[in-house]
Amino acid sequence: MHQYIAYIGSFPIRSYSLLFALAFALGVGVTYTLAKLLKKEELGEHLLNLAAPMFFGAIIGSRFWAVFLFDWDYYSKHPGEIIAIWHGGLSIQGGIVGAIIVGIWYVRKHGLSFWELADLCAPGLILGQSIGRDANFMNGDAFGDPTGSNFGILYPEGTNARATFGDQPLWPAEVWEGQMDVIIFAILFMLLQKRLKRGYLFLIYNILYSAGRFVLEMLRGDSPRFLFNWTTAQWTAVIVIILSVIIGVYLHFTQPKEEKGPNPA
Repeated sequence: MHQYIAYIGSFPIRSYSLLFALAFALGVGVTYTLAKLLKKEELGEHLLNLAAPMFFGAIIGSRFWAVFLFDWDYYSKHPGEIIAIWHGGLSIQGGIVGAIIVGIWYVRKHGLSFWELADLCAPGLILGQSIGRDANFMNGDAFGDPTGSNFGILYPEGTNARATFGDQPLWPAEVWEGQMDVIIFAILFMLLQKRLKRGYLFLIYNILYSAGRFVLEMLRGDSPRFLFNWTTAQWTAVIVIILSVIIGVYLHFTQPKEEKGPNPA
C-alpha cells in the first residue's frame, strides 16, 4: 500500500484522494449509464446536475459523522484536525446521509420522485463505496483489530494502523467490506430485472450494506465503542435497518400498485 502516488514539486498526490475521486466518478458513471439503459434519460440529466452538490453534501456529512459521532473525544482535543480530511476520517454512512439530504432538496425543488432517483443511484453508490474502501486500505485507516496470529495485514510505518497497534497483523476489515460491496452491487444489478416498487431497491441496498457493516465492525480496531460494546457504525447500521423496514412497510401499503421501480425491459 502507498499513501502517496507521486509528488508534483513538494505537493503530494495522495492515494486516498485519488481513489475517493475515482469512486465518486465511477458511481456517477454507472448511475448515468443505468439511466440510459432504463430509458430514464431525463433523470440521468438531472443526475449530472446533482452530482456536484451531492459530492459536497457527502463530504460534509461524512466528515460530520467521523468527527462528532465516531471520535469526538480525539477531535475535541485536536480541533485543528477537524478539517484535515486528507488524514482520513470520512464516514461512508455520514456521506450517504449528506448525499440523501442534498438529494431530497433537489427532487423537491424540481418535482421529481425521490424513490425513483434513489433506486437508480443504489448500484452505483455501493460500487463507489467498494472503491472507497480501497482508498482506506491505501491510506492505512479503517483498520481492524489484531488477529493474534500470523494472519492479517501488517501496515507500514506512517499509517494510523501502525501507530495504533505497532508490529501486529490486523484483520482486513476494510478489504472484506470492499469485497462485500461488490457482492451487493451484483445483487442489486440482478434485482433490476424484477419489477419492484419504487424505493425497494434503495431500501434493500441499505439493509444489505448495514447488516454486513454491523458484522464487520466486530473486527474493527479504530473506533471507540459504546453501549453493548457497539461502535457508532454499528448503532447507525441498526437504526438504518429498522428505518428501512418501517419505510418498506409504509411503501407497500401506500404506493400504487402500478408505480414500479427500475425495469430494464
